[in-house]
Amino acid sequence: MSHDETSGSDRRAFLQAGALATAAALSSAGRLSADDAAARTGPLPKRKLGKTGVEMTLLEMGTGALRERGVLDRLLRLAFAAGVRTFDTANLYGTEPGFKKWFESAPDVRKQIVLVTKDEVDTPRQMLQRLDQRLEALATDYVDFYFVHGLGDHHTLDEAINFVKGQEFKETAEAIRKSGKAHFLGFSTHHKDRAQIIKAAAEGGIVDAIMLMYTPWLDKDSPLNLALDACHEKGVGLISMKQVAGQFPKGAKTDTLEEVVRRTPMLAQKKLSPYQGLLHAIWTDERISGSCVSIKNDDQLREDADAARRYAPLKQAEIDQLRDSALAFGPTLCADCDGRCSLAAGTKAELGNLTRFLTYHEHHGIRSEARRQYAALSSEARDWSGADLEAARAACPNKLDFAKLLPECDRHLA
Repeated sequence: MSHDETSGSDRRAFLQAGALATAAALSSAGRLSADDAAARTGPLPKRKLGKTGVEMTLLEMGTGALRERGVLDRLLRLAFAAGVRTFDTANLYGTEPGFKKWFESAPDVRKQIVLVTKDEVDTPRQMLQRLDQRLEALATDYVDFYFVHGLGDHHTLDEAINFVKGQEFKETAEAIRKSGKAHFLGFSTHHKDRAQIIKAAAEGGIVDAIMLMYTPWLDKDSPLNLALDACHEKGVGLISMKQVAGQFPKGAKTDTLEEVVRRTPMLAQKKLSPYQGLLHAIWTDERISGSCVSIKNDDQLREDADAARRYAPLKQAEIDQLRDSALAFGPTLCADCDGRCSLAAGTKAELGNLTRFLTYHEHHGIRSEARRQYAALSSEARDWSGADLEAARAACPNKLDFAKLLPECDRHLA
């Protein structure tokens, strides 16, 4: 079962399990009571986000999976009490009214947090009007970061590259910064060609920060890793996302997490759950300032906040251990996806996007949005019939079992 989907009862069952010594060791890792969380009044550890100088907490609360759950108001307050000081929303999420309610009831909060919001736009100039809409929806005079949401999803690669390097974006960014309505600008992306888009952003010198789909075991010579190096050198801030989505998938046996701990000795030694280990592996990469995690319930929040409180860098051998264990349990999303799976399979179907949308549906629980994004794909991008799925699996950095996952895409999303 995924970190994003694990229910409170399932998580408690795992954390309280006494059958294995390792599970017993874990029971102290992720179980902060609400009172304990509230008592920790200080913020979580922070890092500066690139050259912006803004300090964000290692854990950024993502709210994309909360619109259908009716728990946003409580979780925003609990997250703040637990020390989270960076919050992420977007027009697409439908969670801005919850932030508005929070800011109106507790005006001092707005001054104490870093607020990120996002919009899907076709051209840079559209950001000017859309930003005013975001501010009105949030009931605030400014946001700290205003991002283009999913850059590349609705653009060709050339359009996306021209977007981040072009004169129109430069002028728009200057106008927005001068207005004070957003202090910094950037984009989020999970596009298969994001390495080229991110590299272009580093070269263009306009973008302040980027939120990207990320895994802590990137090949050091991969185009994406080299693009991150370029951003880090130029002071472009980097925020990871989708880092735990689809790990230890839904439907696994109830002892899956204990088995992961058994295979990964450092987790028991450090009293970390597998999900906490993933976050520590990500934060070990000093290019990454923080991780945006789609938090959906109290137990997950406490576990993730505890991971940030107790963060210590991992050794490469420990990250390798965790990688091997994670891949052994069949992830449903490849955060490394660069389209090589489709090429190997001899298909124009977007295998990476199909499994990503399935993860949204099954693990994030944003089912209507998953179906909307699936429907927005061309028929060619959805049609994986005739694809060599074993070749796709062999090429995939995270070895997704496409033969198992793609029929589920059709069943749940079509």
